[in-house]
Order: sequence, then C-alpha cells, then structure tokens
Amino acid sequence: MPGQDAPTDTRLRLTILGGYLGSGKTTWLRHQLYEGRFGRAHILVNEAAETPVDDTLLQQHASGLTLLAGGCACCAGQGDLLGALRQICNERSQTDSGKARLEHIVLETSGLADPAAIATAIQADPMLVYHILLDEIIVLADSVNIIQQLGTERLGRAQIEAADRIILTKVDAQLPSAFSAVHATLKRLNPGAAISAAIRGGAAKSEPDPTAAPIDIPALAELSRLPAIEPTRLKIDASVDWAAFSVWLSALLHARGHDIVRVKGVFDTSVGFLLLQGVRNSVQAPEILPPSATRRANEIVFIGRNFAKEDLGKSLSYFSLSGG
Repeated sequence: MPGQDAPTDTRLRLTILGGYLGSGKTTWLRHQLYEGRFGRAHILVNEAAETPVDDTLLQQHASGLTLLAGGCACCAGQGDLLGALRQICNERSQTDSGKARLEHIVLETSGLADPAAIATAIQADPMLVYHILLDEIIVLADSVNIIQQLGTERLGRAQIEAADRIILTKVDAQLPSAFSAVHATLKRLNPGAAISAAIRGGAAKSEPDPTAAPIDIPALAELSRLPAIEPTRLKIDASVDWAAFSVWLSALLHARGHDIVRVKGVFDTSVGFLLLQGVRNSVQAPEILPPSATRRANEIVFIGRNFAKEDLGKSLSYFSLSGG
C-alpha cells in the first residue's frame, strides 16, 4: 500500500570472492572479517588442492567455516558446494527466532575457479535461489602479475570479466604509472566494474592517472594452448630441515618460476609452524601459525604446469642428500 515500507528481502547475502592464483584473496578476506565487514558471516573456502591452508587463517574471524577441498567449485567440486549451501540455509531456517541469524555467506573460490560459472549454478538451483541472494562478485587482481596472466591465461580473463568489483592488490610494489596502465586495462576489459586498490588486505588510496593508456593484450583466440594448471601435493620428509628446504625452493622457483604459479603450505620449524606462500618466483616472508596447523605441517602444494610430483620429490631428496 502507498506509504508503507517495501518488504525487506530476508535471504542470505552471498559474496563470491574470486581471483587468480596468488592474488591475495585470503589476506584481503582476513582483513575484512577482522573489521566486521560481512557481519555474521559463514565462510566457504574452496581449495583446488587436497591439502588446504586458507581455512586455518580464516576460522578465528568467522561465525562458521566450511572447507571444500579437492576440486574447484565451478566444476569438479560444484556438487559439494551446492550441498554445503543447502545445509547452511537449512540450519539458518531452523534458528530460533530469538537468536541472531546468519547474515552473509562469503565463498572464497579456488584461484582456478570461474566465478561466473559458480553464480550460474547457484542461481539455477530452485532451493538456493529461494534462500540466497547473490550480493556481489569481487575479484582480486595482483597488480604486478595481472597483465601477464591476461595475456596467457583464459581463466584470468574470465575472472576479470565476471567481476562486479575489482580490487587491485600489491599496489605498493607498482610504480604509479604502471598502476595507472593496469587500471586502464582492466577498465577496458570490464567497464562496468568498480576498481579499487588494496595493500595487505587494507584499502589503499591509489588514484590512477585518467589519461593513462591501456596495455595491449592478445585477443582470446590468440592465446597459446598451454597445458592445464593443476595442484600437486608434496609431503616433506621430517629429515629435511627448514633451511635446506627454503634454499631448494628458492633454486626451484628461480629455474621454474614460469611453470610454478603458486606455492603454499605449512612447515614445522624450531620456532613454530610457518605458513609458506609464493607467487611464481617471489616468496612472501613466512608467517607463524597457531597450533591448529599441525595436522597439515610439512605438506606443500605446488600449483602450475609442466612438472610432476615425482620429479619434485626426487629433486628435493637429491638436494638434501647432497647438502645443497
């Protein structure tokens, strides 16, 4: 009736957080959860690898957390994702009226996932579309590596094109002119997306030069046919110490950084459990993790192409036995 407020949509809000391997999704999400950005939120963490890491970093800031490991939610892991969403909706519908209800779901996708395919699957589910409202697709882009990714990886292009909002990360590692060129390139690929910047998860005040020209990147049809990027889990023997492993890893990334897109895992050292993360030939300073990481210690995931688990294991064993 005229004069009355419009009915409030009480469906769960869903944010899909996408971005290519190493774009900084977990770092950004940790910061947002710490600041209460999503309210009472249940986090879904999708890992392409069977050895997950990101859930350990997020669980202390979430109202609830579900891990989906071993397959991308846009394809092989889609059934598990839809099942997890149905369970969350069912539990919320049974919440007593006097208790605070869940407000938000945040799906942190695998770096190998297409956010648009996930959104399509959810919106095609007659039960989920009744309970869940897709709020936003946020895609993070590593400002240092995004142009290379757009020129060689179809998936990187698809992620950018699917975004409602693009957040450029690691902008402190870019010159202002380079940042402006990257900004202009993404704006040309997705004119409708809002684009902002972040440093270590927090918002950054980086204003692009509006006169900057976009960088030329190949048309999709021109992209070379490369082997698929796949995750490989490597269990590190207890006899290999951190010093030897870190030297071996540095040498490996120096030689094969173009094939190894992402490295992450947990290593048991004398100072505690260290989170190891790297993007191509750059490795971040290790972070000390809580004791809950023990169940995954000394399991490292390599995500890339043109290498085999057996070759990595043999290389590390030879390096360790030879004393580096």
